[in-house]
Amino acid sequence: MTTIINTPPTGDSADSGMGLVLGIVLALILVVLFFVHALPALRDNTPPKTDNIDINVQVPADETTPIPEVKP
Repeated sequence: MTTIINTPPTGDSADSGMGLVLGIVLALILVVLFFVHALPALRDNTPPKTDNIDINVQVPADETTPIPEVKP
């Protein structure tokens, strides 16, 4: 029968927790950006005001004289 020996891990930890710190910082930045940009846009859900807006476009009349052709 084979004897299996598990070697104990070393006392030095390779994980410094930098990934956790980076994740928390990114989450805080996303929360701040949500409160600065998204929340005011969601609260201001009113349609635009239609005071004195003229949507009538003046179309120029057709020209009756043809454009002369340029021959090389």
